Amino acid sequence: MDGLILVTGGAGFIGSHLVDALLVNGTDVRVLDDFSTGKDENLDSAWALAAQGGAGLQVIGGDVRDEVRLRDAMDGCTAVVHLAAVPSVARSMDDPVGCDSVTHGGTVNAVRQAVEAGVERFVLASSCAVYGDATRLPIAETTPPRPLSPYAGAKLASEGVCADAADAGQLTAVCLRFFNVYGPRQDPGSAYSGVISRFLSAAAAGEPVTIYGDGRQSRDFVYVGDVVAAILAALWRPLSGVSVLNLGTGRQSDLLQIIDAVEDQSGQRLDRRMEPPRESDIRHSRADARRARWVLGWEARTSLGDGLARTWDWFAGGEDEDGPAGGGRG
Repeated sequence: MDGLILVTGGAGFIGSHLVDALLVNGTDVRVLDDFSTGKDENLDSAWALAAQGGAGLQVIGGDVRDEVRLRDAMDGCTAVVHLAAVPSVARSMDDPVGCDSVTHGGTVNAVRQAVEAGVERFVLASSCAVYGDATRLPIAETTPPRPLSPYAGAKLASEGVCADAADAGQLTAVCLRFFNVYGPRQDPGSAYSGVISRFLSAAAAGEPVTIYGDGRQSRDFVYVGDVVAAILAALWRPLSGVSVLNLGTGRQSDLLQIIDAVEDQSGQRLDRRMEPPRESDIRHSRADARRARWVLGWEARTSLGDGLARTWDWFAGGEDEDGPAGGGRG
């Protein structure tokens, strides 16, 4: 899909990698971010790419709930990737109204403004959290949702908003249910930072790691470059209506295995501190991502070992991974 693409939350962890990849592909990008969790430095490589010519970059500071600001950001765009949200289960438990206002309310506003602006395609960052603590693995898109937190409920409701607009023929919608994304630029101090970023950050600083529960809870960890490749495919593949797709590797690792891998990568032993399990923390998760392969021609290609190595280089003070994540059109 050619034309100008809006990325809400584009200064964040996933968003900034996506912006890089779009620019590498010669696509003009506009970013809308309130910088509550996004960072200016995440866009350093994007500005450098834009300075080389070939594609333009605009950055607008603003809240996705601001109708006027969002209307201006949508102007002239052919597609939107909506990443802006309050990405924190824990924070949503403490402030369910605030989480819903941004995560669901922001999506309602974004879809409305996209329809009014004549946007052709809307890609939503959803979450595997909508499934809750699934009783059967792997988790397919046909698994009944059982959200256990306001965050998960807001993501599920956001999918419904996208589906309604697509069913009305107002745009094409792709709802991508991210499993546990990790990689360079993930903020270990964020309330929703993944365990991999926290563990690698602790290793780089020589600090202990905290494990909630017994450490045997498992997740499907997917590298940010693979997620970006899926978003690019969701933008450029011929699609219609609404598609709801899992993004994961189809493999799971428990937290103790991740710590062992981090120790191997960093070459140091980590002091482990055990804490009680957290509220609404699911036990096991693993994606059935076959539908994404059928619909997008996508599959996760980065092994956990390779992804950890690239992420460790970043946390240890090295460079970002070779080139922007997820180059190419899927």
